[in-house]
Amino acid sequence: MHITSATAVADLWDRVFGSQPDPDLWLVIATAVVALAAVVPHGLWRLSRNAITIAHEGGHGLVALLTGRKLDGIRLHSDTSGLTVSRGKPTGIGMILTAAAGYTAPPLLGLGGAWLLAANHITLLLWLATALLLALLVMIRNAYGALTVILTGGAFVLISWLAAPDVQALFAYVVVWFLLLGGVRPAFELQGKRRHGGAPDSDADQLSRLTHVPAGLWLFLFHAVSVCSLLGGGRWLLGL
Repeated sequence: MHITSATAVADLWDRVFGSQPDPDLWLVIATAVVALAAVVPHGLWRLSRNAITIAHEGGHGLVALLTGRKLDGIRLHSDTSGLTVSRGKPTGIGMILTAAAGYTAPPLLGLGGAWLLAANHITLLLWLATALLLALLVMIRNAYGALTVILTGGAFVLISWLAAPDVQALFAYVVVWFLLLGGVRPAFELQGKRRHGGAPDSDADQLSRLTHVPAGLWLFLFHAVSVCSLLGGGRWLLGL
């Protein structure tokens, strides 16, 4: 029994932390096209943007905890907006980093995912994503948000446990491409809203009040992070 248990643990360890073979280049390109199709058309984007909101609000929450703030909860809404509430010092580096983490979280998560895929750690990526979603679920404070995270996490669990390696690779590459491509669009949307006088309390405007740096420069930072992450992550995924 002891040998069997030890073998099972070793098999699980190899399954999670072991490497998987590189998918064919055509599959990598095909998954990029699928992800792009979920980002560009407005109708599909209204639905798929929920996943970006999960990463956005999760970024706020994670950085709030890492900087010593108390996280009261996270809400995700059906219009793809979200709200993360934390308590602590209303100014200072902790608050600045927390506010800056939202728009930068999806592309940086995509960049990290691209690095894992380039290292052939497909299963590890899926398990890490599942763990992050489970941690996020604990902090969700509304029914729609809980349902969204449960459905998203359920997809990762089913794929990572039951799917064949080729299906896991297909799913993982679509997810990472989507984070990289979908991480670019929100900053442009925010820029458009601000141009027409909307979103007066956006992350960029909050950061401006915290740092006395123009909101436009913070918006430029969001653009820079998302575009650089897409370029760097894309190179990793394509093996360039």
